This record gives sequence, C-alpha cells and structure tokens, in this order.
Amino acid sequence: MTQTKNGNIVLIGFMGVGKGALARRIVELDSSLYALDTDDMIESFTNKKIKKIFATSGEAAFRALEQRTADWLAANVQNAVISTGGGFFQVKNLDKIGTVVYLKADFDWIVRRILNAPNAKKKLKKRPLFQDVQKAKELYENRKERYEAVADIVIDAMQEDRSALAREVLQSVAKQI
Repeated sequence: MTQTKNGNIVLIGFMGVGKGALARRIVELDSSLYALDTDDMIESFTNKKIKKIFATSGEAAFRALEQRTADWLAANVQNAVISTGGGFFQVKNLDKIGTVVYLKADFDWIVRRILNAPNAKKKLKKRPLFQDVQKAKELYENRKERYEAVADIVIDAMQEDRSALAREVLQSVAKQI
C-alpha cells in the first residue's frame, strides 16, 4: 500500500479529465485501496443528481455540500483513492483529506475525451457547468493555476495508457512521502 496522509489519494482536475476512471484503475493495481467519488457521495446523501442540485438549489448550495463531504472524508476515510468534482479543490480542508494529485490536461484534450467517449451525451448531460463550451473554457482558464497551487503532485493526464497513468500516480505518491 502507498502510505499517504490518512492513506488517501485525492484526485483533482477539471471536469471530464478522467478522475473517476483513473481512481478505479488505481485500486485495480493496489487492492489495499478503495475508490470513492465525491459527486456520487453527494448524490447518495441528497438523493438528487448533481444537475438537479444545481438547478434547484444553485451552485453555492452544491459547494456547501462539497465542504460537508470534505469534512466527513477528512474525519472518517482512510486508504481510499478519492475522485472529486471539478470544483472540489476549493474546499477549505483539502490538504487534510490526503495527498492531492492534480491531473493536468489541455482543455481541448478534455473536450475530445468527453466527445469521443461511448456515452458522450450522458457525460455532457451530467456536467451542468459544461453545457456552454465557451463558459467551460473560461472556467478551465480560471481554475488551472489554482489546481496547481493546491496540489502536492501534478501529473500530465493526457496519456492514452490509463494503466501507465495509474502506475505513475502511485509511484509519484510513494516518492512524496
């Protein structure tokens, strides 16, 4: 097992970069870890889809749910690979949850990744802040340096071999400790 803060690896990055799929790939390589997804946790807790939370309660309410999730993760979770929503990096206690790994990728690469996915329509539909591509690009530009600022590790996510990327994350985290 890769030992980190709480034994956790926290994957951050822009929506659509592949945090959830990579978390699942990492736990395939290291069976002492398990995968969690903060958006899935919020949907389970509220019994609402993220898109519905944004539509009915607004972004500020969603960000408060992210903070509540972050607080719970920091207090209760160990030995997990945690994939996060694109804005989760803004929670106050991110560094208390685990080793933060920023999956860095160009905006155009992310768009191609989403559009080339077999379930592209579903991937786009579940991302309320990606409905307007120009606004999404502006959001990406606003966040990219902020992701780097909070990360313990920055990794180029624009690799086709996701198993190699998973190994790189595990190796980088191991060197960090």
